[in-house]
Amino acid sequence: MILCSNPKAQYLSYKNDIDAAISRVLDSGWYILGDEVKKFEEDFARYIGISNAIGVGSGTEAIHLALASCGIGLGDEVITASHTAVATVAAIELAGATPVLVDIEPDFFTLDPNKLEEAITPQTKAILPVHLYGQPADLDAIVAIAREHGLYVIEDCAQAHGATVGGERVGSFGDMGCFSFYPTKNLSALGDGGAVVTDDPELAEKARLLREYGWSKRYISSVPGWNSRLDELQAAVLRVKLKYIDADNVARAKLAILYHEGLTGTSLVLPTIREGAGHVYHLYVVRSKNRKALLGHLRLKGIGAGIHYPVPVHLQPAYARLVHRSLSETERAALEVLSLPMYPELSETEVRYIIKAIGEFVS
Repeated sequence: MILCSNPKAQYLSYKNDIDAAISRVLDSGWYILGDEVKKFEEDFARYIGISNAIGVGSGTEAIHLALASCGIGLGDEVITASHTAVATVAAIELAGATPVLVDIEPDFFTLDPNKLEEAITPQTKAILPVHLYGQPADLDAIVAIAREHGLYVIEDCAQAHGATVGGERVGSFGDMGCFSFYPTKNLSALGDGGAVVTDDPELAEKARLLREYGWSKRYISSVPGWNSRLDELQAAVLRVKLKYIDADNVARAKLAILYHEGLTGTSLVLPTIREGAGHVYHLYVVRSKNRKALLGHLRLKGIGAGIHYPVPVHLQPAYARLVHRSLSETERAALEVLSLPMYPELSETEVRYIIKAIGEFVS
């Protein structure tokens, strides 16, 4: 079976380094917010090209923490996409704010800047673009609109570690950037983990306070906070993998080229790269009018394709009450998108087998 993603394969790629890092933590006797987290935060901030990174418990918590650090809560509105992992919207509600859902650009699956102005109200406090599948959102346009209206920009970078716009990495354009280190991500831990990044020292300090009970010093809460800490074991694993992320992203791009060359001329709609952007192919997503049958065919061939995402957030029972206008492109994408296997350890032979299997089904 060819898996859609394969975290174990990545572990095996760097097994000796990872095992040594885990042993180092176990031997240290310090397991929460120690040197491993501090060094990873420094390394990751340097990688993104900003001054502060704050390790937290998950990507969802990264968004929650970023919103709270910006003072966004009850009565405030945050504009984002419905074509995203439900975690994006869940985090907005965790902060007490109201998600307002806007449609996507059909070519790029990211927030459509042309739909933002009509969604802004006096209650709007932030725009939360999602860099989906490894493709950056249209940050130039989104940031310009946000600045015109005095809004925060909080980037959801959970699927875009290392992606760039004009050579600068995502996470460095908004007021804060939010990352997930879930095991399937381009930069992945061996469990949950996340980070908030920012160049604003005041926002960074607020985030550090909030992630650990609002403690300005141990056991003394200067503001109300909660517990969302990246642990030492995950930080040690991430320090290992951070050294290899650019090479891994290059490997993903090479596989994407193979897919593109092999599938050009079929009825599938292939990924489009935004001009000036560096796509990191967290997922290789095609569109098919006959997705259900194609997915069944691939599974019979031992190919674990997936759907990201089959039901938009606004059509899920828990979120049907949310404010939104027409989301026709979002709903159309949800019926057509199909994620083909994509991870650095996937072999060219396996990709060619997948292409051949698709060719047997589509013309």
